[in-house]
Amino acid sequence: MAVENDSFVTEFILMGFKDQPELQLPLFFLFLVNYVITVVGNWSLINLICLNSHLHTPMYFFLFNLSFIDICYSSVFTPKMLTGFISESNFISFTGCMTQLFFLCFFVNAECYVLTAMAYDRYVAICKPLLYTATMSPQMCSMLMSGSYVMGFAGAMVHTGCMMRLIFCDSNIINHYMCDIFPLLQLSCSSTYVNELVMSGIVGTIVVVSGLIIFISYALIIFNILHISSTKGWFKAFSTCGSHIITVSLFYVCGLLTHVKSSPAGSVAQGKVFSVFCTNVVPMLNPLIYSLRNKDVKLAMKETLKRIIN
Repeated sequence: MAVENDSFVTEFILMGFKDQPELQLPLFFLFLVNYVITVVGNWSLINLICLNSHLHTPMYFFLFNLSFIDICYSSVFTPKMLTGFISESNFISFTGCMTQLFFLCFFVNAECYVLTAMAYDRYVAICKPLLYTATMSPQMCSMLMSGSYVMGFAGAMVHTGCMMRLIFCDSNIINHYMCDIFPLLQLSCSSTYVNELVMSGIVGTIVVVSGLIIFISYALIIFNILHISSTKGWFKAFSTCGSHIITVSLFYVCGLLTHVKSSPAGSVAQGKVFSVFCTNVVPMLNPLIYSLRNKDVKLAMKETLKRIIN
């Protein structure tokens, strides 16, 4: 991706957590362990889905992609963040910064749409079980997933393109551990009105569209569950949706808090704290949520361990 800009700034300095020098080493090991758990956990889930035929269903196809996105997303910024803990100055070139911003936006947007597709999948599974196989066909699943990546790519291109039109001529110190939108906007010497307008438009569209689809899906699911007479049926329906509800809640709540606190009207320091939870903790929790609450995944783990041992 060629990057051209009229800015005087050719590289940025990522401040990270340099304002707390006594915590540099503990934070380095903490985030290193977090990254290892994230990669190992999500990669293990991907392998389980690939190796066990009873997991070759639409639900686990989407979960496969969710785990893949979480690995890629964490790998975009974590290695650079870890470097900042053990080096005096954590430099990143202008091109590298724009590339990091592009992939951050791409994977965040894609994950949002994947979670939306998973909500639709749960709606069809519970409300239209007899039509599930026909509705959630391989072609339909591939189309939903391709659409998620295409929309993620389009949003990332718009965000990055708008950022590249800005001029950076004064300070090059980013008060963050990654090249995020709001910290970069605060460094610009030119007007950021268009960027903020585009940012609000894209984020608002994603939240409204995906949020509306998820809300309607679960409203119909709840309406359908209320007509189930048996307690066993209730429990099965809620257990089917429980992991996805937890994942969606974590993703949207921390994303909303990060957006509000990182905005020009909010505090960058507070936004940084919420970003840590959103970018580091949530991708680590996702495989745990789906593993600990899912009988199929537990069974796949047992079968896989038996194959390895035998």
